[in-house]
Amino acid sequence: PADVREQVRVLWEEWLAVHSQPAQSDKAYAQFMVLLSHNGWLKSAEPCDHFFRVIVDVAVEATLASATPLADEGARGTADGGGGGGRTALDFRALDALSKLVTILVKYFSDASSSNTRLTLLHRALAAVLRALLHQYEHEPERFNQRVYFRLLANWLFDLNAPDPVLDSINFAVLTAFANALHALQPARLPGFAFAWLELSTHRMLMPKLLAAKGQRGWVLFQRLLVHLLRFLHPFLQQAQLPSPVRLLYRGLLRVLLVLLHDFPEFLSEYHFALIDAIPHTCVQMRNIVLSAFPRNMRLPDPFTPNLKVDLLAEITQSPRTLSNVPHALDSAGLRGAVDSYLKQRAPFTFLLELRLRLLTVDSERRSRYNVPLLNSLVLHVGMQAILQMQAKGGQPAAPLSNCAPMDIFQQLSAELDCEGRYLLLNAFANQLRHPNNQTHYFSCVLLFLFHEATAEQLQEQITRVLVERLIVHRPHPWGLLITFIELIKNPRYNFWAKPFIRAAPEIEKLFESVSRSCMGPPPAPSASVAASGRADGDDGASCSSFAAVGEQ
Repeated sequence: PADVREQVRVLWEEWLAVHSQPAQSDKAYAQFMVLLSHNGWLKSAEPCDHFFRVIVDVAVEATLASATPLADEGARGTADGGGGGGRTALDFRALDALSKLVTILVKYFSDASSSNTRLTLLHRALAAVLRALLHQYEHEPERFNQRVYFRLLANWLFDLNAPDPVLDSINFAVLTAFANALHALQPARLPGFAFAWLELSTHRMLMPKLLAAKGQRGWVLFQRLLVHLLRFLHPFLQQAQLPSPVRLLYRGLLRVLLVLLHDFPEFLSEYHFALIDAIPHTCVQMRNIVLSAFPRNMRLPDPFTPNLKVDLLAEITQSPRTLSNVPHALDSAGLRGAVDSYLKQRAPFTFLLELRLRLLTVDSERRSRYNVPLLNSLVLHVGMQAILQMQAKGGQPAAPLSNCAPMDIFQQLSAELDCEGRYLLLNAFANQLRHPNNQTHYFSCVLLFLFHEATAEQLQEQITRVLVERLIVHRPHPWGLLITFIELIKNPRYNFWAKPFIRAAPEIEKLFESVSRSCMGPPPAPSASVAASGRADGDDGASCSSFAAVGEQ
């Protein structure tokens, strides 16, 4: 209503006068808070919402009205986030006054007769900002400037998360409020706010504090934000050429992942499944960064150590901690019950015949014919159940890989899927080649088994492609990927260097020789006769003895 706006404008002018005083004092702030309470603006929800909506609109309008073009293109500044392509200077004093007012209210508001609390005031202020941002983005795109809203939200992040005894008791609730606000502003909904969104989501007053919160309470909040960014970039990253803005976002995301790998590796390790699900298979280096994460209390064995016996490592029998909901896609597709039933009974055989069709997608917007999240969920769920079945045998020798329900599923899919589907299946296996754990060991053995038992060279070539394309990018490389490839090229059981596709072209042969040298020295000459079983003396790599001999029938 017009009369409400006018009353709030009068109060806003009074606050600007208080804020602009050279010597600001707590006494002046307290007097203004008393004035707000006395006039009833903070008593209940409706007047409080009106108050915040008006002051946010006024402050944003004043800031946008202050925009002046910069004559010197070399001057400091950032490009507009709105319709204009030039550089502009903005006067942020109105926004700074608004952020100061809300900060004071959140820190010091106390009124027993009010239905609002300090946190409620913050939620109402954030709701007013989100409302103004969304309205302007949708109805006035030519005037939208992401710098305005970035300045306001960044100010609050600094002021409300700085060390302060007054705010300590509500610190995590404040972080949660900002995480939820950024969830509502995700890039898929507002692409024009993407750069400010990335800066705010990874702000030093938000990301580290969420990830360092007690009991890992903030992990799920930041994981949700990270997945939003990955899914927004997903369709762009599947293209051969990236537009310049998307390339900048991609580089920013890579840097964020490297920071997480260095400072919070457990976060990447325990949420690897959900993150990998959102990364297109074309982003090999990004996948490697996520899959290279391992707990800080773990010391990785050197994969290049001669005579490394992987199956004797203490960590190789331990299950990795996973916070992602692995069977979610199976549940959504109504497939989990049929998968679990087959794993228990190894019947009916019709399940295997129908499985390939169940993996096809009906989403016309997907670039792939296959439901990739469903395929990833199926592979890891089946692998986890296979490991549980082996552990349930109480230390007795496990059934051979070739004589069990999980391998029935993997072999059927590797034989029936077309080239695209088989490539996605093998990538799902390779996504579990991480730090030493029983999943890494199991899927390493599965890949080696499929290579050894393949009746068609095409499958062997695709397994090699999946491994090599992850090794030829810049470091880091996952530990499990290295030990699997070293085993493949060094163990004479697999007769790797005699495969025709290795020497299909001179450049391909040079590529394999280069990768081989970086892994284990010069490659051996191809041999016409290869040992039928057993490991050669001095072999490095993964031993699958704990999962039974790979070649056993």
